[in-house]
Amino acid sequence: MDQTTADVARLGVQRGRLPDFFIVGHPKCGTTALYEMLRRHPEVYMPDIKEPWYFAGELRERTPPRPQGTPSNLEEYRQLFESAGPGQQIGEASPHYLWSQTAAGNIAEVRPDARIIALLREPASFLRSLHLQFVEVYYEVEGDLRKALELEEERRRGHKVPRYSYWPQLLLYSEHIRYAEQVRRYHEAFGPERVLVLIYEEFRADNEGTVRKVQRFLGIDDTQPLALVEANPTVQPRSQVLNEVVHAVGVGRGPVSHALKEMIKAVTPAGPRRRALYALQQNLVFAKPKPADEELMGELRVRYRGEVEAAGEYLGRDLLGLWGYDSLG
Repeated sequence: MDQTTADVARLGVQRGRLPDFFIVGHPKCGTTALYEMLRRHPEVYMPDIKEPWYFAGELRERTPPRPQGTPSNLEEYRQLFESAGPGQQIGEASPHYLWSQTAAGNIAEVRPDARIIALLREPASFLRSLHLQFVEVYYEVEGDLRKALELEEERRRGHKVPRYSYWPQLLLYSEHIRYAEQVRRYHEAFGPERVLVLIYEEFRADNEGTVRKVQRFLGIDDTQPLALVEANPTVQPRSQVLNEVVHAVGVGRGPVSHALKEMIKAVTPAGPRRRALYALQQNLVFAKPKPADEELMGELRVRYRGEVEAAGEYLGRDLLGLWGYDSLG
């Protein structure tokens, strides 16, 4: 029994103000944009903390510094939604829930009637964006995607794991592409009729149409004005060394970095300090990503063709055709 399940057993199933729906992922598939657009609807309440990741028990192994208010138990999690109005549907968005092998069951323990929204993306472009995000947030220190992928088997055995990676299990990149298995977990926990699977490329092509579809799935007014949002763009470090230095200062890692962080905290309020660090990262540390290595992208499409075919058959969608895998040699 993981800690989340233990919390549920100890406290009992109390509906209270727990979420009515969950955006479960994947990351880099439009989850942030969908979260931002849904939370502006008057019939929806989603907390400012976008990713509580409370129900993914695997992510408790190494807990990173998190924003104030991130829950560590079910009661703290419940408090995230206390400001919801009586007529609002409550939602939360934790993109790693789809990857997690425990989240579906843990959510079902407290909200077996919840609605689930999942987003899938063409695997090669997904892994490229995911890797860049992991480098950005310092889960990953290998900046070359091909080399990072080649490290997977060694990392599976516990070798060559970045020392300061909060969630090393996320660096097993192939585990993120088990689309049919991941969706099946939610179908088994909630029933297919309560799970909406979206395709990232279709969301990108028709933001409004996709959000209206989600609104109808949730049973909320789909005629409200809709502000389209571009969120969480993919970036690449200009310098991995500079990225490491800024991250070390941000979390206070090591005696020098810790002393520097404490000195900055002493003279700078928390809000301006976070904004300054974010501005430094965006303006000096990161830039638009370089063009994709098309040779590697082709290799990944061949490698994951079977996963795409399995997901398409399971969902009743021609994902091979949609993502161009039907023309692979």
